[in-house]
Amino acid sequence: MGPTSLVLFLAIAGVAAYVQTMTGFAFGLVMMGALALTRLMPLPDAAVMVGVLTLVNAGQMMLHGGWHHVVRRELCLILCASLPSVVAGFFLLEWLADTRADLLKLVLGLVIILSSLQLAVQRRALRQRSPGRSFVGFGIVSGLMGGLFSTSGPPLVYHLYRQPLPAAQIRETLVAAFGAAQVVRLSLVVGTGNVPPLSTFAGIAAVPVVMGMTYAARRWPLPLSARMQKAVVFALLFLSGLSLALPSLLRLLAA
Repeated sequence: MGPTSLVLFLAIAGVAAYVQTMTGFAFGLVMMGALALTRLMPLPDAAVMVGVLTLVNAGQMMLHGGWHHVVRRELCLILCASLPSVVAGFFLLEWLADTRADLLKLVLGLVIILSSLQLAVQRRALRQRSPGRSFVGFGIVSGLMGGLFSTSGPPLVYHLYRQPLPAAQIRETLVAAFGAAQVVRLSLVVGTGNVPPLSTFAGIAAVPVVMGMTYAARRWPLPLSARMQKAVVFALLFLSGLSLALPSLLRLLAA
């Protein structure tokens, strides 16, 4: 990774960290969407870097007291379903990465776009919390996506933002779920010997950037209403999905 590429990578990581801290999600979406467009690194390597930086962001937020806001029952249901799916998604990526990467990115992008549209048409939160089986179902889909591309956000974001919960509880529960998923995924990377080349780890320089932007978002949050925050969530999901799906579709059509 040359100097120009590294600066671009750091900028992407900083924006992603700020957005993640404000909304409780979108780090992986912003990072993977931008890296897919700029082609700074191969997709499996990008997923590893996103995982490392997501874990840094999640750990920093938890150390600042975020754990107290987590909805623990729902988090347990999500993790019991999503963590085995992370394993399945990881090995699916390893199997298909060489020949089906564009198809996988296209499917992922379409899922993200669908999630954004579902969020956009949802006018208000549910009156009661959804049953436990719904958290299990969304956890399975989230884990599969996290194992594939370190982007486990869309299903959980859609489901949790519909719940009658304070915004702080939603954000911190999402961060905790994403952090746990990345611990499992990174353990698989190390255990299977698929650690990227050392040159890729020039991106480790993004760690202080992520930490700084996480602190900045907590210290100086943007003054957004709940409605505006929902609009931002929709826009980020839609644009991230489009950035993944459109280039992949064009390459598939040209093949």
